[in-house]
Amino acid sequence: MSHDKENRYKQLLELIFFDKTFGAYKEGTVEIAFEREDLERASKKLRIELPKNPGDVIYAQRYRTSLPARIVATQPDGMEWIIDGAGRAKYRFSLVPLNRIRPNLAQQAIKIPDATPEIIGAYSLTDEQALLAKVRYNRLIDIFLGVTAYSL
Repeated sequence: MSHDKENRYKQLLELIFFDKTFGAYKEGTVEIAFEREDLERASKKLRIELPKNPGDVIYAQRYRTSLPARIVATQPDGMEWIIDGAGRAKYRFSLVPLNRIRPNLAQQAIKIPDATPEIIGAYSLTDEQALLAKVRYNRLIDIFLGVTAYSL
């Protein structure tokens, strides 16, 4: 994702989160509902071009990058904002308990030789598909679960 696109996405979400026309965050708020149409209204208000696929704004913020720093700054200790689906083309910012899977430092790491074919490694990018290819070729699911797993 380009830096400009990322900034545009963050600007749209910030406006929806803070502007009284949309969500109007205030201290103590735990949920802010919005719709895909709000992205269109926010882009007009900011005078920036809406992406061809407005849903990518939500997808990118949910799975590829963090929320804007200004939104993150409102999170109380031990809590974080996430974007939930709330129906067809409906979403909400929800304040939820911080949930991170952290490695257990008391357990020993298992070293696994990288069995990813050289051509895959040479042409893979740094996206989720590249990571999934490494997981598949190295049979990490099988090792973790202790059973033979097949991809669909």
